[in-house]
This record gives sequence, structure tokens and C-alpha cells, in this order.
Amino acid sequence: MDKVEEINDNDTPNNLPEAMEKQIERNRELLEIYKTIPTGGFGATMIAHDIREGIAALASGDVIRILRSYASLKGNE
Repeated sequence: MDKVEEINDNDTPNNLPEAMEKQIERNRELLEIYKTIPTGGFGATMIAHDIREGIAALASGDVIRILRSYASLKGNE
């Protein structure tokens, strides 16, 4: 296996839509965790908003909107 194949074999996204999909999925998992926390309601609401915005940004095709949404999704912990 050469270096290019080795790099592409890992789970790193190759483009912005792939990276957004990964962040949306990660945030969906995070949302489920927040729903189990008794005081996690506010955080869950904010994460759900970021997920909806991420999906809408992807659908719009607006690169600036996608980048802003990506940054918000990536910042959620």
C-alpha cells in the first residue's frame, strides 16, 4: 500500500460536505448523551439547533454558511 492509499484508508473526510456529515453525526450522538443528563436540557436544545442549522446549511450550498455551521458543530462538547 502506498502513502496515498494509506492516507485515504483512514476515516478522515476528504471534503467539506463529508466533514459536515461527520460533525452532524457526532453531534447527534452528543445530543443523546445530553438528553440523559438531568440538567442537560439547555445544552441539548443548543446542540439540536446546531444540527438543524448544519443540515440547512448543507442543503443551501452556501459555503460560508456551511463553514460557520461546521465551526459551531465542531465546538460542541
